[in-house]
Amino acid sequence: MTEHQPIAAAADPALLERLARVLPAAALLTGDAIGSRYQEDRRDRFSAPPRFVLRPATTGEMAAALAACHDFRQPVVVQGGRTGLSGAHRIVSGEAVLSLERLAAMGTIDRDSATVEVQAGVTLQQVQEAATEAGLMFGVDIGARGSATIGGNIATNAGGIRVLRYGMFRAQVAGLEVVLADGSVLTSMKDLQKDNCGPDLNQLFIGSEGVLGVVASARLKLHPRPAAEANAFLALPSAEAALDLLFRLRRAMGETLSAFEIMLPDAYFGICEFLRRTPPLATRAPVYVLAEMQAGPLAQQAQEVFETALMQAIDDGCAEDAVMASSQREFQALWDIRDGCADYVRTLPHAASGDISVPVKRIPAFLAESQEALRLIDPGITFLAFGHMGDGNLHYVFSTPQKAPAMERLLTLVAEYGGSVSAEHGIGVDKKPWLHLSRDAAQIATMRLLKSALDPRGILNPGRIFDMPA
Repeated sequence: MTEHQPIAAAADPALLERLARVLPAAALLTGDAIGSRYQEDRRDRFSAPPRFVLRPATTGEMAAALAACHDFRQPVVVQGGRTGLSGAHRIVSGEAVLSLERLAAMGTIDRDSATVEVQAGVTLQQVQEAATEAGLMFGVDIGARGSATIGGNIATNAGGIRVLRYGMFRAQVAGLEVVLADGSVLTSMKDLQKDNCGPDLNQLFIGSEGVLGVVASARLKLHPRPAAEANAFLALPSAEAALDLLFRLRRAMGETLSAFEIMLPDAYFGICEFLRRTPPLATRAPVYVLAEMQAGPLAQQAQEVFETALMQAIDDGCAEDAVMASSQREFQALWDIRDGCADYVRTLPHAASGDISVPVKRIPAFLAESQEALRLIDPGITFLAFGHMGDGNLHYVFSTPQKAPAMERLLTLVAEYGGSVSAEHGIGVDKKPWLHLSRDAAQIATMRLLKSALDPRGILNPGRIFDMPA
């Protein structure tokens, strides 16, 4: 946080009195009633005690709370499931917390329009399970599905494992209800597929990390449930071979190719050991890939095409070994290995992770050049990258005591490759020093103009993504 951002020595008693008057008792926590969970951070970095905690259960309560904070210039940090990896939810002294935890209502799924209305505190897993019960599916899936909230997913434009087929979270949003810093409410929750009445204001708030407004509710799009799913785990001789396999499957499968995940060997074998599972492939290879297909009415034909394309890749030397799931249990077991990546790497000493993206066709060259560059900093560095190769997003994990210079070199190289320093976890606080590598001066200036217009007193997530001038 810069010296120009709002900070006060203590909560104004008049503000607390107003909040207590306009909110129910459960919506305002002060003093000893504030639990330690509001300071939790998945990277174990310091987070100050919040001045107080707001826990609205309705849009009206959120609007009343923010209007009061706006009038008293009280900075507020928005918290969902606190699963973010860029530090946006960590608290600086003097800040209060706006928690989404009581915004937990989910409407009935509309099967005809394949949509559902949910409040921002509903978890991703709750939406997934409700969609499944209705014979539908939700297009986004991430490892933190059980705790990550819809509001946080929208604020960071979450991606996950099936962006290849269903797109980022932005593509799942059919409408939003957003509360601005002064308590104004913007609503676009109509059941409409076409509505071209000027700029789509929803797009301002998707991916804006809560610095422009706070999502209170959303109308989400759902998708037909696949008639069949299949996946395969393959050992490949190189990253170039993985790229070749991706293009082969795209040509053969079209949009039924739903996921294409990559793992380096230290990540793969380390995860299997961490999960106490026998590696599905014992073959030692430079690269491993988990590929998935999801098909509709022509499921049998699609699965045959998938299997044929994989066998041809093996025959052509594109893959060295492969295992294909033959049951739902085996299908899930392969995904469990991928889901275990994040938990495993958090157990390692000196681990650092870059949530980055580069153009898909440049991934092999980027992996080779980046590893060479980081070995110049530490010859003993270990690489444990994994991620969504199908859309260019790598969770570039490495282990070295030289984390700071290695990360600086990595992100500089990302920019040189025309990539992004944040593919799906946002900028928050931790990546703010590198924002200029992915957004030019004019873009950052425009972000600041939007912030000034929608949050003139700078109370919403101050110091996140960028700093404001005096």
